[in-house]
Amino acid sequence: MRTLCSSTLIGEFFVIGFAGLVAMKDPDLAMSTVWTVSGIAMFLCVLLCGLVTRPGGVALGWALQIALIASGFIVPTMFFLGAIFAALWWASVHYGKKVDEAKARFAGQADSSTPDAA
Repeated sequence: MRTLCSSTLIGEFFVIGFAGLVAMKDPDLAMSTVWTVSGIAMFLCVLLCGLVTRPGGVALGWALQIALIASGFIVPTMFFLGAIFAALWWASVHYGKKVDEAKARFAGQADSSTPDAA
């Protein structure tokens, strides 16, 4: 699960950075505000790569997905991109758990099939 979720989060890191560049063009927004918010969101993406397997990591990832969709009120394209990344997040969590279960099952089979060297 960690690999799939981390890949999604790194993709989001770049999308948030590009959305910051687009938001910079809005004359109603201060550049410092845009980059503070974008920088915090980008930092959270990187931080969550390490926290995704810990308790609450997936929930924090969902909170980030909601924030990404909500950023569409500033950069309208983010409604679409946020929804795409939320779907990718769901797939990463769902299929990542299945991959982890399969790995554990195969490891258990491998352990039980090796003869003890006693």
